[in-house]
Amino acid sequence: MLSVQTLWARTGVLTLLLLPFSAVFAAVSGLRRLAYRRVWLASVAVGVPVIVVGNLTAGGSGKTPLVIWLVLQLRARGYRPGVVSRGYGGSARGCVEVMPDSAAADVGDEPLLIRTKTDVPVVVGRDRVAAARSLLARHPGVDVIVSDDGLQHYRLHRDIELAVIDAASGLGNGWLLPAGPLREPPSRLARVDAVVQAVRGAAVPLPLEGAWRADYRAGRAYRLQAPLHKIALPDLPPQDWIAATGIGRPQGFFDMLTAHGIRFSPRVFADHHAFQAGDLPADAAVLMTEKDAVKCRTIAGANWWAVELDVAPEAGFMDWLDARLKR
Repeated sequence: MLSVQTLWARTGVLTLLLLPFSAVFAAVSGLRRLAYRRVWLASVAVGVPVIVVGNLTAGGSGKTPLVIWLVLQLRARGYRPGVVSRGYGGSARGCVEVMPDSAAADVGDEPLLIRTKTDVPVVVGRDRVAAARSLLARHPGVDVIVSDDGLQHYRLHRDIELAVIDAASGLGNGWLLPAGPLREPPSRLARVDAVVQAVRGAAVPLPLEGAWRADYRAGRAYRLQAPLHKIALPDLPPQDWIAATGIGRPQGFFDMLTAHGIRFSPRVFADHHAFQAGDLPADAAVLMTEKDAVKCRTIAGANWWAVELDVAPEAGFMDWLDARLKR
């Protein structure tokens, strides 16, 4: 995964060799977008407002942490939100509701994390329309649906589109897949309702007019075997830590640990890696993200810790979103 991210960060010889494939991808995806704009293909409304939180780039941009924050904010304002997701990495077929004891191997690590952190209904399914209908049939009190990813899943009618960009990596080299990281051209950002830039550490946001800033910071830590007892990251005992992660952009996690003065040896796995016993020493002191931790609950050693991620969009963002919903 790191080599792919390195490739997508710049334009090189391999990028140029892949450009013909990117041209084919651009033609196919462009025709599909045109078909929905001209209503040759129809988007389906499900009866409640839908907020899509997605991205233009492949790999981690920070959309799932923003979904968790957004769902908690909506509930605090009196809404009854539910979430739909593709369930990437899970083996479940059809539409499956995520439960607190679901296995990440079945429903996907990100949907399981959302369910664990928010305690709202979450349904996974490759067909987002079917997933939304299943969610509403199971939970008729839901009055707003948040789609984790799905910016390019045009069949599901959406009322609000939020595009999340990682401030550190931006839009990479600006090319479409596979020569670059983009699923759609940068011009697509002009048609979303808002761009949210995820800022970690000293990353500098792109100069995008009207974009909202959201700071992503390391929060508290807890042992996987004792998740209710949480401590501040600086209070972790000094040890020979292994920082292990299987996320799209692992450097962001490592930078947050370094900013808190934690010394560690990095251990990088592929995004959505299905952790197994033996991947990490059972007797080691391990730090990992919560996305990784939901896959390690049954194999965790006594000194394996998860680090929370605190998301803080700039003032006014939630008021703006609430006003759009009410409109």
